[in-house]
Amino acid sequence: MNKYNKVMLYVWLFVAVASFIIVTVMGFKEGFDRWFSSYVLSAIALLMFFVRKWMMNRMQKHMDYLNSSKEK
Repeated sequence: MNKYNKVMLYVWLFVAVASFIIVTVMGFKEGFDRWFSSYVLSAIALLMFFVRKWMMNRMQKHMDYLNSSKEK
């Protein structure tokens, strides 16, 4: 499960960067007034990256706590 979480973490980062680049290129080609609202996808994907990273760290700390309390 840990490998899946790390892969999905970087999938969200890839989606954020790729969508930002694509929207920026299309904005230069066709005008930013048409493509500006598509930056929301990049922002949501970047937010998902940080939320997933935060939750992974939180779960790891919880698992460490459970393992240390089990040893006592």
